[in-house]
Amino acid sequence: MATGRPALIALTALAPVSWGTTYAVTTEFLPPDRPLFTGLVRALPAGLLLLALARVLPRGAWWGKAAVLGALNIGAFFPLLFLSAYRLPGGMAAVVGSVGPLFVVGLSALLLGQRPTARAVLTGLVAAFGVSLVVLRAAGALDPLGALAALASTASMSAGTVLTKRWGRPDGVGPLALTGWQLTAGGLLIAPLALLVEGAPPALDGPAIGGYLYLALANTAVAYWLWFRGIGRLTATQVTFLGPLSPLTAAVVGWVALGQALTPVQLAGMALAFGATVAGQLAPGGRTGERTGKRTGEGTTEPFSSPSKNGRKDSMDLTGPALRR
Repeated sequence: MATGRPALIALTALAPVSWGTTYAVTTEFLPPDRPLFTGLVRALPAGLLLLALARVLPRGAWWGKAAVLGALNIGAFFPLLFLSAYRLPGGMAAVVGSVGPLFVVGLSALLLGQRPTARAVLTGLVAAFGVSLVVLRAAGALDPLGALAALASTASMSAGTVLTKRWGRPDGVGPLALTGWQLTAGGLLIAPLALLVEGAPPALDGPAIGGYLYLALANTAVAYWLWFRGIGRLTATQVTFLGPLSPLTAAVVGWVALGQALTPVQLAGMALAFGATVAGQLAPGGRTGERTGKRTGEGTTEPFSSPSKNGRKDSMDLTGPALRR
């Protein structure tokens, strides 16, 4: 089905918007202190479902490539993000994560031959500053391990995004299969870690089952499929600049559904971040797809949310499943 560029961008943007609801769903419906189990339930069932629908498995070198992409975009990304969220002051992980577009600009220059422009760098700085105004809360002691984990999670996601763009997709393989490969590989990497760290799965009530179904189906299977579909036709830089929509969505959901107040400073930050998102779609950024007729895939930048240290439900980084203290 042919899709115009504005419609393609809008459909791709639905992914980070969906990820912005993760925090509210997690804090209101899911059992506490199970971030790895939540990441596992999100990734593995969604990946297996997409594999069953696509009915295509990797072949040859793509077994290794799918494992690498699944590790970068899901398997390593989720645990590192959770570790940073637990150890850093409220909102700090989101600020570190918001520099993802700058990482992608730099990696695109190294791996894709796309020369960074002053406009792209400036837009990335404005986006990070806007997100910091929205999510940053009271200062606390900066934990070195937490800061390192936050940087590592951002670097992992950024590398996955650029590598997927570089490798594209095999002939005859669509974004549905590519997404299924990565979610399954990432979920299989998280499974032993979740069992080792968190033990047996928790008992689930009706709301928790509903919350996990939403996260696995709409928030992961559908959202990631839209994300990879759009990424195959847009540049890595364009896609990554949609990432700020996640913290903005989390802030709006917190205001509407959870009774969180939005200050004038936060509103100004939202305007800056949204403006940077729009500017990121207008800036030239190299090829929008493979010239050979194959569509390219891409890694993901999902949002993350977490309560602050003092127990308030503060919006945080939007790059993975949400966790609560």
